[in-house]
Formats: sequence, structure tokens, C-alpha cells
Amino acid sequence: MKAPARLALYGVGLVAAFGAAFGLSGIVVPDSYVAAWAEQSETAGHGGGHGDSKQEAEGHTLNGLSLDADGFVLSAVQAPTAAGTEGTMSFQILDEAGDPVTEFTTAHEKDLHLIVVRSDGTQFHHAHPVLNEGTGTWSIPWTWEEAGTYRVFADFTPVGENASAITLTRTVQVSGDFTPEQSAVQATDEVDGYTVTIDGHLNAGSSSELTISITRDGKPVTTLEPYLGAFGHLVALREGDLAYLHVHAEGDEPQPGDTAGPEIAFAAEPPTEGRYLLYLDFQVDGQVHTAEFVLDTGH
Repeated sequence: MKAPARLALYGVGLVAAFGAAFGLSGIVVPDSYVAAWAEQSETAGHGGGHGDSKQEAEGHTLNGLSLDADGFVLSAVQAPTAAGTEGTMSFQILDEAGDPVTEFTTAHEKDLHLIVVRSDGTQFHHAHPVLNEGTGTWSIPWTWEEAGTYRVFADFTPVGENASAITLTRTVQVSGDFTPEQSAVQATDEVDGYTVTIDGHLNAGSSSELTISITRDGKPVTTLEPYLGAFGHLVALREGDLAYLHVHAEGDEPQPGDTAGPEIAFAAEPPTEGRYLLYLDFQVDGQVHTAEFVLDTGH
């Protein structure tokens, strides 16, 4: 099957701000700033962070505002504390009684999606830990490539009729000097021999259509394979505070052997004006690749 796949908004979350340091190059972030960012991150949704944001003022309920939502809590995240150290990342989803949750609704072929990104938008990972059903602990082998302060997003759907997806988030600090990278608008990315281009405009507060096209050696790629029940997965993070948009393919779930490309169309609705960092996962020949873009609203 060769056809563009439209993507629909999957979930939205807002995490606390790190501030204007992201826009400054060549600066090592002091521990005091890192600690403040982490503290604000954990209080988002509890009267701190963006409690006076436009979204809350208008009465919108955003998914993934903090470490707890709808009676579920993301436990402290255990992980290596220094870059280059091999170890394990682990955590639990707790219910209102404080007991580990061991049953989930499968969404996009997984019971939980783990998104990890550094506070400046770099070091992006989309992974899938394994659940120990006896203890309710999710775990995955983990090594940090660079120091910094990271956001860990746990994206899951509880059991129950008409249950909605929930995104919970925590902060993890990895020791070492951290120099934030400065972003620049980027509509084309070269990844693993593929040229991936995004075309369209982001409009704050309204849905807009973006089209991603994929070529290799100047030829259109028409062999995009289903990955986690879709032909493409897109995560968008607002620069600075990492407001979170997760997007998936709309329509019937692709069947084994189906292909798509060279274009993937999707709709996105950024909550406010700003710069957004976008990450596209796509699969060809059994290999998953991640392309990265940077777009400003209105451009």
C-alpha cells in the first residue's frame, strides 16, 4: 500500500521551564540552576511552573503536566548518575493507594512508551522498557552519553473502558559539566543516508498540516514499514520548557507487508507561539531511524 498517512494528536504535556539559558552558547550551567530547573519541573501542575499559562487560564486539561495525573504517580526514576556508566533505568507507575500498577492497555503495540530528552532538546530517545509483573517495575538497560538534566516521560494507557492515555514525567540529573546547545531552524535532516524534509507551518492554537518527505540518493523512499502500528511517530517539544506533543498515524493500523512513502502527512496544534523541536521515528528494512527538525510558529 503506497499512500501518505495522516497523523493525529496523541497526547499533550507541559513540563517546567529551565529559562533563557537555552539560548546562550558556550555557558556551563551551574548546579544551582540545574537544581532549580528540577525543582520547578516536579512542581509543574501543582501551582508551580506554568500554573498561569494560557492553556490553564482557558480551562484546558493537558496530559503530562507533572509526575501525577488521574490518580497515577510516576515513582522516582533510578538510573546511572554519570555519563558513560552502564546501568539500568527503572521506575514504577503507582496508583492512588501507592501500589505498583501491573496491568496496562496496549497502545501502539506497547504497554508503555518511554521518551527521554535532555533539557536543551538534545539526546532524544524513544524506548520501550520491560515490565516485571511481580513488582510492577519497568526497567531497561541504560547509558547516558552526555551529562545534563533530563526529562523522562512515561506514556501509557490504564486498563478500563474508554481509558485515555496519560503522560507522567520526572527529572533525572547526570553529573558533569553541561553546555546547552543552541538550536537553529532546520527543515531538512540527513540521517543514516536518508534525506528527510518537513514542509508546512506551525500555527499556535490551531491545527496545521505538515508533510514529511523521505528520499535516499535523490530517489523517493516508498518502502516505509509499519513501526509500532504506524508508518511514523512524531514527538514535538517546545524549546525551553519542553511542552510535549506526541503524534501518531491516523487511520487503520497497517498490516504486515504494507508500505508507505515517500510522504507522511500529519496535523499538529502547538499550544503557544514559540520554537518547537521535532523528532520523527520511521522504519525501513527493519531499521528505525530518527530525523530531527526545528520549526518556529508562523514559519
